[in-house]
Amino acid sequence: MIVIGLTGSIGMGKSTTAAMFREAGVPVYDADAAVHALYDRGGRAVEAVEAVFPGVVVDGVVDRERLRQRVLGKPEALKKLNAVVHPLVGEDRAAFFERAQAEGAEMVVLDVPLLLEGEGHKRVDAIVVASAPEAMQRERVLAREGMTPERLDAILAQQVPDAEKRARAHFVVDTGQGLEVARRQVAEIMAAMHDPKRRPVSPRDA
Repeated sequence: MIVIGLTGSIGMGKSTTAAMFREAGVPVYDADAAVHALYDRGGRAVEAVEAVFPGVVVDGVVDRERLRQRVLGKPEALKKLNAVVHPLVGEDRAAFFERAQAEGAEMVVLDVPLLLEGEGHKRVDAIVVASAPEAMQRERVLAREGMTPERLDAILAQQVPDAEKRARAHFVVDTGQGLEVARRQVAEIMAAMHDPKRRPVSPRDA
């Protein structure tokens, strides 16, 4: 089964790109959605996160804004959070792979915001980066409710810069040129991955 790792900095159109793969019939694992489920009422991470960061759980749900304030710009705090969440996400991802294989999927996409910041890129056959011009990125993100330039800059400081992401990618989807261009690029990526002669050498092959 071919595994594509999809990533992109905040506001670059990664979710839109993931939806295009999904529309084309490719199972997509959404790491952010998995974390949301872990933080929701009854989620497996709720008690553990509260134990490490007392006061972030409200009405049985991890308040993501409170948690963000506790870890943003604090590497040690983020490390503690990751130690709780990453193993649980790993178990959920493994279950996704089992379902996809059972259903006969030839290709899957792992939609992971921090694919290149950790070791996730070593477990995929190709890296796809969603990208757009910086001005468009900032316009998109600052239009979100509650977002400020300072908060955006703090988030970007924790992410691999877009230029480096593009340099490390096997494929780039330019979401700044409109949906149809991006959709054609996704189709071309799928065609290339299905062709052994065009498929890139991945860390898993090395």
